Amino acid sequence: MTKQAIGFIDSGVGGLTVVKEAMRQLPNESIYYVGDTARCPYGPRLEEQVRQFTWEMTHFLLDKDIKMLVIACNTATAAALEDIKKKLAIPVIGVILPGSRAAIKATTNNHIGVIGTAGTVKSDMYKKMIQSKDKKATVNSLACPKFVPIVESNEYNSAIAKKVVAETLKPMQNKGVDTLILGCTHYPLLRPIIQNVMGKQVTLIDSGAETVSEVSTILDYFDIAVDSKNKEKSERCFYTTGSTQMFQEIASGWLGLEEMNVEQIKLGSH
Repeated sequence: MTKQAIGFIDSGVGGLTVVKEAMRQLPNESIYYVGDTARCPYGPRLEEQVRQFTWEMTHFLLDKDIKMLVIACNTATAAALEDIKKKLAIPVIGVILPGSRAAIKATTNNHIGVIGTAGTVKSDMYKKMIQSKDKKATVNSLACPKFVPIVESNEYNSAIAKKVVAETLKPMQNKGVDTLILGCTHYPLLRPIIQNVMGKQVTLIDSGAETVSEVSTILDYFDIAVDSKNKEKSERCFYTTGSTQMFQEIASGWLGLEEMNVEQIKLGSH
């Protein structure tokens, strides 16, 4: 058992969807979160740059003595997970493998869709992961570059969001998918709109939520979970490279927290 925090990193506020699930499944665990909102979105960036930014966030949290790192960003997972896993002594988890497993389990017709950033779709990591575990699966991927800016600007409930989601998902509607992976942790904030556009017959897979189940398993495996009998209150600290006000508006509403400790930090040179 260890009282050290679990670290979560993301290009912006999207990883908060993972944190929300972590707070539900692992209420006794302390959480440190870094959202690189000043340099978001990561999707259009070069892989080398995404890897550099991911390492900068990682080093920041390592200085906080975290016990586990969750790369709560699909683009960063595709670009940097393997490199970081090799070099850190603590467990490191990404969001692509858990989401892929869940989709394979959920599909009944072996037609799986993936929506994500340009970087995630270009990497083809979901397709590779899914087909390495199920050769019969057909995977159709679609980049949705406008989704992250909508979430980051706190417009995910707006009429604009509905219009953009409907227009963007048109190519996916005739692919015959019965399961759709939300391959970006920002996308669950758009989930009701995405579900409405795709139809009730399509099962949506939240890769971030699936990741937390794996986090729980690994905590137990390494015996580093906080004991439920521990009377100390879990600590939740949030760091952003951008506006603390915008971050807090989105985070407090999504996480249901009235009081939040949000601090602005600098990583590298913006």
